[in-house]
Amino acid sequence: MVFRTDITVRWVDTDALGVVHYSNYFRYVEAAEEELYRSLGFTFKKLNERYRIAIPRIEAFCKYKAPARFGDIVAVALRLGEKTDKTMRYDFEIQRTHDGELLCDGYIRIIGLDLTSWKATDLPPDLVGKVEAALK
Repeated sequence: MVFRTDITVRWVDTDALGVVHYSNYFRYVEAAEEELYRSLGFTFKKLNERYRIAIPRIEAFCKYKAPARFGDIVAVALRLGEKTDKTMRYDFEIQRTHDGELLCDGYIRIIGLDLTSWKATDLPPDLVGKVEAALK
């Protein structure tokens, strides 16, 4: 299965010609990830406080195919990629909604980070289980 959320391209996301700056596609992916967690009953703050972990990105890749522009509505789709006890990879695609054109695809990889030791740690099983159920 896929988790999908729509985002409207704001002027602040673009360069002087109204084209989205490449780095902002990762912001769109993180916004979709945050919405996914919220839909599953998690927040970044809850992960920090309840589990004493953070989930930083340790790898990111994006292949750009076409530009998004100011005012476009883009759909960000997340799928669960490979997973270990400590990491999960989210594969993504971003499409323009009015014509369905694929703008980019790629992935981000997160890791569980223990906030006390600052070392890699297992991701919470209930988070992983809910993500797997939502994205399989």
